[in-house]
Amino acid sequence: MAKFESDLSLLFHALSDPTRRAMLERLAQGPAAVTELAAPTGLRLPTVLRHLAVLEEAGLIASAKDGRVRSCALRPEALAPMQDWLGAQRALWEARLDRLDEYVTRLMKERER
Repeated sequence: MAKFESDLSLLFHALSDPTRRAMLERLAQGPAAVTELAAPTGLRLPTVLRHLAVLEEAGLIASAKDGRVRSCALRPEALAPMQDWLGAQRALWEARLDRLDEYVTRLMKERER
């Protein structure tokens, strides 16, 4: 469980920054060179590389170097632990809301009597 929580923390941290989310959105279209990912951000290359390191540490991207060009690719399967956790949270809250709805409905019926 501790490993699972660690993975979740890395994923949520990586997705917490709008610059990193924008990079992931771009990578959803296909692999891209680091310079291409850096261009729309207006950030200097060392800052972009730090953002990419966070994404890579979380397992959301993979990078490879071909000559002088470093390119990155999205690894969508890395989102699975987050999807599982969010699905469990959704089920928990839906069950709680269903119980609340039943309770309120029962109270209203008793009030009508």
